[in-house]
Amino acid sequence: MPDAVKKVVLAYSGGLDTSVILRWLIERYHCEVVAFCADLGQGEELLTVRDKALRTGAVSVHIVDLREVFVRDFILPMLRGAALYEGAYLLGTSIARPLIAQAQVEVARKEGADAVAHGATGKGNDQVRFELTYAALAPDLRVIAPWREWELGSRTALIEFARAHDIPVPVTAERPYSMDRNLFHISYEGGILEDPWAEPPDKMFLLTQSPEAAPDVPVQVEIEFEAGDPVAVDGRRLGPADLLTRLNRLGAEHGIGRVDLVENRFVGMKSRGVYETPGGTILHAARRALESLTLDRETLHLRDTLVPRYAEMIYYGFWFAPERETLQRFLDECQRDVTGTVRLKLYKGNVTVAGRRSPRSLYRTDFATFEADSVYRQRDAEGFINLNALRLKIRALRDRRA
Repeated sequence: MPDAVKKVVLAYSGGLDTSVILRWLIERYHCEVVAFCADLGQGEELLTVRDKALRTGAVSVHIVDLREVFVRDFILPMLRGAALYEGAYLLGTSIARPLIAQAQVEVARKEGADAVAHGATGKGNDQVRFELTYAALAPDLRVIAPWREWELGSRTALIEFARAHDIPVPVTAERPYSMDRNLFHISYEGGILEDPWAEPPDKMFLLTQSPEAAPDVPVQVEIEFEAGDPVAVDGRRLGPADLLTRLNRLGAEHGIGRVDLVENRFVGMKSRGVYETPGGTILHAARRALESLTLDRETLHLRDTLVPRYAEMIYYGFWFAPERETLQRFLDECQRDVTGTVRLKLYKGNVTVAGRRSPRSLYRTDFATFEADSVYRQRDAEGFINLNALRLKIRALRDRRA
């Protein structure tokens, strides 16, 4: 008999895993289960969550609208850090988990719960992301990870359990893979995607048109930034969530933001993920273009050496760790002068920079021009080159004597 638990707050999505977990917790621990669902922009997926959780046995259901918080306090700081995991993944699932866990802890406090539970498997990254957040914010709460406890060792076993307990099964032959959706992206993994040689079926994608089906005429969009954060699209100022929603629609129409990646999980294995991140892809390209004008060379290069480490921190689940918070302050400082406007051209899956301008620009035509100028003495370059070449000359002279 497991240790006594009175009330558990479960991070609940209404999908196969968490639906089964809800009923399993009740039967295994003889406890009350509170279903918590974070609204991060899943849309229609949330319509049936409350009824389904109550029918499955939850004593109460909390659906918390976190869309604005998600973009303002998690996505935008991450974008200010230029985070890309393994050069491709914009971390849409990774950045959502610490917010979900944070809000789950808050619900646990309100409900007087003594435990929290999640539906992440013992093979994946999400278990780490959830539990590192619990440890940072609520080390007193017990953590229950059913995938590491139960005998239901496969999706097939879960489906059988669900059918035996009259729980609707959302995984079908039409969609034989798992999905995670929020305001920033949709991810797909498992099932037919486990073969890295197999091309994802086009009907799988829910956000974006295929580049082949995208409009034959490109569209231009202007994005305005203030201190590294996007604040307006085509001259219209928008709040964080509305701005991202606008760019998601625009990017999706033009086939922007699809990524197919075999990535290295924190636990040590490789896995394949397919992602759609239209608005995030646009914002990432726009900020890089503006940084080319406004960031000092050494600051930019130093920042870029830290991006892989920063992205790892987020991917691994260390959002609330002191090293991430310390690094974030440096990254935010780097963005202080990233103010201005970028014009992008979107065309059949491609994002091309068409123009950029900034009141904080370091670009000076009077220095950079190939025409005659009076501010740069070209003969100064001779000494600069000679000093930088000195070590190379000495090495060559040594090798010639050998």
